[in-house]
Amino acid sequence: MLEAVRIELLEGVAQVEREGWNALVGDASPFLEWEWLASLEQAGCVGADTRWQPRPLVAHENGRLLAACPLYVKGDSEGEFVFDWSWADAAERAGIRYYPKLLVGVPFTPVTGARLLVAPGEERGVWSGRLAAALRELCTSRSLSSVHVNFCEEQEAAPLAEHGFLLRLGIQYHWHNHGYRSFDDYLAAFRSKRRNQIKRERRWLREQGITVQALAGDAIDDSLFPALFACYLSTVQSYSWGRQYLNRRFFELLRERFRHRLCFVVARRGDEILAGTTNVVKADAFYGRYWGALRPLRYLHFEVCYYAAIEFCIEQGLTRFEPGAGGDYKWLRGFDATPTRSLHFLAEPRLGEAVARFLERERGEAHRVIDELERLSPLRRRPRAGNPPRPR
Repeated sequence: MLEAVRIELLEGVAQVEREGWNALVGDASPFLEWEWLASLEQAGCVGADTRWQPRPLVAHENGRLLAACPLYVKGDSEGEFVFDWSWADAAERAGIRYYPKLLVGVPFTPVTGARLLVAPGEERGVWSGRLAAALRELCTSRSLSSVHVNFCEEQEAAPLAEHGFLLRLGIQYHWHNHGYRSFDDYLAAFRSKRRNQIKRERRWLREQGITVQALAGDAIDDSLFPALFACYLSTVQSYSWGRQYLNRRFFELLRERFRHRLCFVVARRGDEILAGTTNVVKADAFYGRYWGALRPLRYLHFEVCYYAAIEFCIEQGLTRFEPGAGGDYKWLRGFDATPTRSLHFLAEPRLGEAVARFLERERGEAHRVIDELERLSPLRRRPRAGNPPRPR
């Protein structure tokens, strides 16, 4: 007799067979892959002593993994990058307990990617709806305040909205390769004032004897992993808002399991490492993640985080560079204002209605800002490939 489809919560992605989970991910975001999510768990970055409790939602039939969500029970809103602190405050004032809540996403990672994972050959629309319904049922049956599906793909919005989830738009700054053949070609797209400023910044660093190198995959020496962890810590410890979400063990697991997806951009003077970024590459996309400077110098941040990364993208034929959250200064360097999406289900009707009104206003403002930044773009032209379509 055939086994019925079983939908259940597990206690971590590490409990799922690696090949089966990665088959669901396919060509989607590298941060969804088993190696990334299980390493967060096994390093202790999420789990028992944190406010991120991994509870992946999975569907099986006859031992085959059909669909899943990277799901977490959250005790606060740290490390999410879709900020709902004001919603939590409003809930508390109204006598509504906001935490714990459910979050579908990748911890500490403001990168768009699939959140409703479906096996190849299965009907994506059907399973997306089933997962959305299961998430809502989990929320209400366990008396939780809400479910948040952060940085999801555009096509996932409709099945979630059909089950009462509310759309939220955010803004990030993404670089697109508009047919650039070289870094000079990229510079030529700017108006002269910005182009000359970038040249001055890069020249000043060269005059200080600083070299910057992008190293990917097997070209990354083992010795660089502790150095890049030290760079990560330097940023965490330098700012009052810094939070250390990752630990040394996580970087060790990346070295063992994820090196093929990594690109380290490293600044040196002689043999001394001055700064570096930990980045991830998959298919045609480059994702900037963790930056830090062991010896802060003028212009070093822009060179290591942006210019050297763009140069690498052009050399490797990558078409998109997502450097993460925040930073209008990215727009000044040719990054396009790009919408991001999240979907939210609020179980308490009064809170849900208030949030819905807020999100309607916020969406209108997001579209207005994107349109205005497009109009004022520092790029005087976009060569050959033209503008990528702007999603709505």
